[in-house]
Amino acid sequence: MMLQTFKVTIAQFGEIERQIRVCLPHDYRDSQEHYPVLYMHDGQNLFHDVDASYGVSWGLADYLKKSKAPLIIVGIDCNHEGFERFNEYAPWENSTVGPELLKFEGVYGGKGEAYIEFILHTLKPLIDEKYRTKPDETLMAGSSMGGLISTYAACRYPHIFQRVASLSSAYWFNQTEIERFIEESDLSGLKRFYMDIGTDEDTSKVDAAHYIRSSEEVYEVFKKKNIDMQFEIIDGGVHHETAWRERMPKIIEYLMK
Repeated sequence: MMLQTFKVTIAQFGEIERQIRVCLPHDYRDSQEHYPVLYMHDGQNLFHDVDASYGVSWGLADYLKKSKAPLIIVGIDCNHEGFERFNEYAPWENSTVGPELLKFEGVYGGKGEAYIEFILHTLKPLIDEKYRTKPDETLMAGSSMGGLISTYAACRYPHIFQRVASLSSAYWFNQTEIERFIEESDLSGLKRFYMDIGTDEDTSKVDAAHYIRSSEEVYEVFKKKNIDMQFEIIDGGVHHETAWRERMPKIIEYLMK
């Protein structure tokens, strides 16, 4: 079976269980090969339309089958309860986003560090044990808040998450902190970094101009780091799985080459 699912306990979040989806390369069963692993967030949206939150997936199961890419993709479902997705994908707390954007009082974010620790210390060892992986070839990708947390992981553990893609990133959630973090991090271990933003990234609360400006500011900081990176402004790009589905094959190609 190309797609396997199982649950893993996240001790960092008080022993809650989370669904993990593992999509294997087309020839996994018939070969003895070992493969790089790409970790992605919002796992429910990655592989099949029927599982996706908004009825459209990134189509990555089809992509692996058609492209024959030698890659294992691991998707971690997000937490849909209340604003937990914001909380888990934001490394730092934000006290203004609640009242201003979500129209709810309260402080959001701040669980991102624990979430990355879970991937690094619980999930990755489990995947490396259960499947034929190349433990030293680990990639990460995500969109929107998933882009923010992927960028954080790239800066926090550049020698582990060495090839990272951040699509349509919600950097605005932790703008000052992520810029400072990139600036302070030694990124010499980072082999490839991809980021993009669409010109029509309008979400209900944040307009396209804000998204573009936010990404451009992050790119300016990254540029000084002298790493192999790519930044694209996608003409007509919207904030939706259909857009990411279209871009992802080329992005994976860039990360893996």
